[in-house]
Amino acid sequence: MTGAPGGDASADAATEPPLNDGQTPDIEVAQRPYGMPGRPFSRSPFALGFVVTLGGLTAFGMLRALDNAMPILVLIFSALFLAIGLNPAVEALQRLNMRRGFAVLAVGAAAVTLFGAGLLALAPPLVAQTEAFAEKLPGYIEALKRSKTVNELNERYDIIDKLQAAATPGAVTDVAGGVVGGASVVFGTVFKVLTVFVLTLYFMASFDRMKRWVYRLAPASRRERVSLLSDAILSKVGAYMVGALLIALMAGVSTFIFLWVAGVSYPFALAFVVAVCDLIPQIGATLGAVVVSIAGFATSVPVGIACIVFFVIYQQFENYLIYPKMMRRSVKVSDLAAIVGALTGVALFGVIGALIAIPAVAAIQLIVDEVVAPRQQRH
Repeated sequence: MTGAPGGDASADAATEPPLNDGQTPDIEVAQRPYGMPGRPFSRSPFALGFVVTLGGLTAFGMLRALDNAMPILVLIFSALFLAIGLNPAVEALQRLNMRRGFAVLAVGAAAVTLFGAGLLALAPPLVAQTEAFAEKLPGYIEALKRSKTVNELNERYDIIDKLQAAATPGAVTDVAGGVVGGASVVFGTVFKVLTVFVLTLYFMASFDRMKRWVYRLAPASRRERVSLLSDAILSKVGAYMVGALLIALMAGVSTFIFLWVAGVSYPFALAFVVAVCDLIPQIGATLGAVVVSIAGFATSVPVGIACIVFFVIYQQFENYLIYPKMMRRSVKVSDLAAIVGALTGVALFGVIGALIAIPAVAAIQLIVDEVVAPRQQRH
């Protein structure tokens, strides 16, 4: 009788999974208060197909969610990029015994002051030119009537009649609707700018804590190397931003002096446009030159020609003297890589992609030189 119960107990013990199978250390067993993992689930074709389908649906849902959140992610990424670029200025103020919070506020106030001054300089000429165009529009239509070519086109397509019909009271309602739509675009833009500004302040204030938290995600054996490479990448981004801002400032100041001497209206506003456009790699300086040259031709033909000559000379001076000395020492990116990176950035993210293209190329180049190339040499 005693053998049967004993036999049943031994059979039950043989069927139950042991706490330690001899291959798992006792320490790991002790660290699992809810027991050791059991055998994997069934690997039948049905279960495999169900898991694969579920994974595909999850991936599709994540892509849809990412696509819907892309506008917000662009704002967050823009704010993070600005915070990385402005962090050297914050650290410079910290070296002057200023607390980081006050340093962040000082840098943010300086950026808002410059941006606001540029907008205040742009608003009056924009409003004035719009009003002048509206006042002269009837005269332009009358001048079109005196053109033989336009009259022939009007006989075929009723161009002038359609323009005059656009000035009827019924069309004013449509214009008002357009104004409402334009106002919504303006308020949306202001909201985006404020969002980026607030996020930039938060990122700058918690920059060191964010770095430490990200570095903790790396394995302990590689954490020091990851932190050193990441700090080098961040320093390159900051150096690029500082260099780009200084180059844009020099372009704006030079343009302001030239326009003031040439007698062009609103020299500060046009110089601000040139400085902002100069931040865009490769094509920004040309865009600013086109805008200012048009304003110069609106003043007089000789002034317009002088604007073209000025920008041709200044861009050569900037491209071959200023830019190489300020950028290649800090970022060290070849011209070909910069052009390819800028074009790729514009295709992917527009103007923001063009701004981050060169530091992104510099970061990729650093990773290739320090990680990929040495690993290939060992094989």
